[in-house]
Amino acid sequence: MLDGSQRIAAADLLWAAERDRAPIGPLTETFPEIDVVDSYEIQLINIRRRLEAGATVYGHKVGLSSEVMQKMMGVDEPDYGHLLSTMVYSEDEPIDTAQFCYPRIEVEIGYVLGETLPGADCTEEDVLRATEYIVPSIELIDSRIEDWRIGLADTIADNASSAGVILGAGRIAPDRVDIGGIAAVLYQGDEEIARGAAAAVLGDPTRAVAWLARKVAGFGVRLEAGHVILPGSCTRAIDARPGDTFRAEFNDIGSVSVEFK
Repeated sequence: MLDGSQRIAAADLLWAAERDRAPIGPLTETFPEIDVVDSYEIQLINIRRRLEAGATVYGHKVGLSSEVMQKMMGVDEPDYGHLLSTMVYSEDEPIDTAQFCYPRIEVEIGYVLGETLPGADCTEEDVLRATEYIVPSIELIDSRIEDWRIGLADTIADNASSAGVILGAGRIAPDRVDIGGIAAVLYQGDEEIARGAAAAVLGDPTRAVAWLARKVAGFGVRLEAGHVILPGSCTRAIDARPGDTFRAEFNDIGSVSVEFK
């Protein structure tokens, strides 16, 4: 494990990398003794800095929620990051890629909570009961680590590589749809480039939300009414470049689009 000063030093490196759009080498190389607990504490240092600067918590995201990604990282559970009010983008305005280091998009369904979830004892039934509606979404991810050379500790410390979220207009209550049966097709312009199913996320993305509620409870965090929860991607991550336009179409819940400049 790292000591307090090392955690602050690591957080400072990530903070500067994002501010200056100047990626850094992997934290796992700079701080060889870093572990998962260190990484979450480093993430929280920079989240607190953003909250002190005026941001608010918009929700949370789950990462590494597919079996393939977990095997690649050598882990047996997902990770998580924060979504802040400063990370919310509109379908109606192009996003400037110059704000990021290596922007990519992922296609996800989102859970919008109408009630605060329980903590350590949260179940899938609790999630469905508390969810006001499901929404089509695109997560914008980025890495402040050079060339995405990330290990588990790197991505957790770097807010689970999260950079933004775009929500579509569609809304449907969870009891009106088979969530595990939702599928998505991603288009770049008019060309289909990826497709996937919500069931790729732990068999049912509701499990990922329940896992998250239990996990963050250990850090004194609750998933609150009004929060947006992204449970994990239905598709592979796609690089985003100036001039790119993407549209994700979901059965039952509609579509969401994003344009980059």
